[in-house]
Amino acid sequence: MPAHRSRTLDWRRCLKQVCERNGALEIAVARTSEGDEGENRHLVWRVRLVSMTEHEILVEQPTTLGQVIHLEPGIELVAILAIGQNRWMFPTTNLGLTSYQLNDHKTISVLRLVMPESVERCQRRNYYRMETAALSLPEVEIWPLLDPKSVLLAERAAQLQFEADEGLAGQDADAEAGALDDDATMPEVGPKFAATLLNIGGGGVGLRVAPQDAPALTRLKVFWLRFSLPPGLTTPICATAKLVHTHVDSTQHTYAGMAFDFSFNPMHQRLVVDQICRYIAIQQRVQLKRQADRDGLRQSA
Repeated sequence: MPAHRSRTLDWRRCLKQVCERNGALEIAVARTSEGDEGENRHLVWRVRLVSMTEHEILVEQPTTLGQVIHLEPGIELVAILAIGQNRWMFPTTNLGLTSYQLNDHKTISVLRLVMPESVERCQRRNYYRMETAALSLPEVEIWPLLDPKSVLLAERAAQLQFEADEGLAGQDADAEAGALDDDATMPEVGPKFAATLLNIGGGGVGLRVAPQDAPALTRLKVFWLRFSLPPGLTTPICATAKLVHTHVDSTQHTYAGMAFDFSFNPMHQRLVVDQICRYIAIQQRVQLKRQADRDGLRQSA
């Protein structure tokens, strides 16, 4: 039997090994339909694998900057099991929350996910693509940040734009937001390069940087990030981030782990959290509505 086939069949043992090492799964809200590739970007969370049974996988709830991301029971998810350069994807469903006794002194709330019957190995050249499904990951614009204090105007502009887009601002704020543009409010930065947003953790992001752009990571350790999540979120998410660690994969792409940094404007953290939570809430509402529509069609048939 070919080695890759054997590894796919033995995925339960791999999953158990990850669990025993306190490792993580990656999860994302599943695409709502096959035709929305251009409009629905996936945010992928790394969540600790807590326990597993024959029929369920227990994982910690996803978080962003200390804020728990609420996932509704019944939400369909895509999960990724990664071991080294090998990745397997599978569909699953959130069965809701339960309490888990982590140790003698601590009980935590965990998500109950459906244990799949099988998994599919990701394509080697695209860690988030299978033959039958794929994750559409956001592209991130990155600038080396020359003066961290210069982000204040850009962060204020993002706040005003978000409030205007969400109908939270008054007429004066609407006018001020409309008068600001990216060029006028950009921080003091170096040349831009791009990356792919692979995952979000509790306090930062994991980015995949192409080989030709990787040298930019060595010049400075603080960066200005910006990425868009249309159509659910019309205001781009932007924030300062510090490079924490890097490693180079087998394709010579660099994985860069970055931690958000709100040292010069702690209030901006709330905006980033609100934007991410809103986007995930919208994804879930769309998915649940389509589930209800499908159920209604089946009942009327």
